[in-house]
Amino acid sequence: MGFFDGLMGGRAAQFQSGSASSNAIELTKRHPTVSLSKQGAVNGNLRVNLSWRMRTSDFGGRSRQSGRLLRHPSKLFKPEIVQAHTQGVVNVDLDMGCLYELADGSRGVVQPLGNLLGDLNDPPYVKLSGDDRFGSPSGETLYVNLDHADEIKRLLVFVYIYDQTPAFDRTHAVVTLYPTTGPRIEIALDERAPEARSCAVLSLENVKGELVVRREVRFVYGFQAELDRLYGWGMQWGRGYKTAKG
Repeated sequence: MGFFDGLMGGRAAQFQSGSASSNAIELTKRHPTVSLSKQGAVNGNLRVNLSWRMRTSDFGGRSRQSGRLLRHPSKLFKPEIVQAHTQGVVNVDLDMGCLYELADGSRGVVQPLGNLLGDLNDPPYVKLSGDDRFGSPSGETLYVNLDHADEIKRLLVFVYIYDQTPAFDRTHAVVTLYPTTGPRIEIALDERAPEARSCAVLSLENVKGELVVRREVRFVYGFQAELDRLYGWGMQWGRGYKTAKG
């Protein structure tokens, strides 16, 4: 069981193609934004997927790990045991959530903690599919109903570490957006932040009727309350708990 914060109370269209596929946009520090409106992707359900695996350098060297994966390719996304700095052996568990602010001023959070999974057809028009404990190939998925884009002012998608063991520096995590039209959009959490427990990954903002996705990738050492302060959501937070699964 781990504790986390629980809820209580500019236009741009620059991008570069991702190296993994010609049909992908990779948001980077140099090219951090893309306009969904200019892609014509402003309706239907926007799918936001989180997936991750451990860095190969953490398992006895890149060559040994690569050889093992060649022999057993199905193990590429299998959960791995890693050595923590201070707690012996741990599993890394990433959770995804979303802070939202609607056009009417209402604010809140969608996240596994507290079973606040949202709603796709009613406010906040954001729905979390579930909690994937170990980063399987399907990962965790958040859906945004862009048929109600006019009612959404801004969203902030974030990722945090479930078991309180800082390990972002030992994971290779990617958040991928799948619009209804146009190429997918990839944001890699590729910066080393050994002590961070949370990361603001991306924002989606309605800027004078234009939907703009911005790469954030800002690591913090706390949880949701610290992200709230950083981005000015202005909500009240208290310590929350998430029950371990069997």
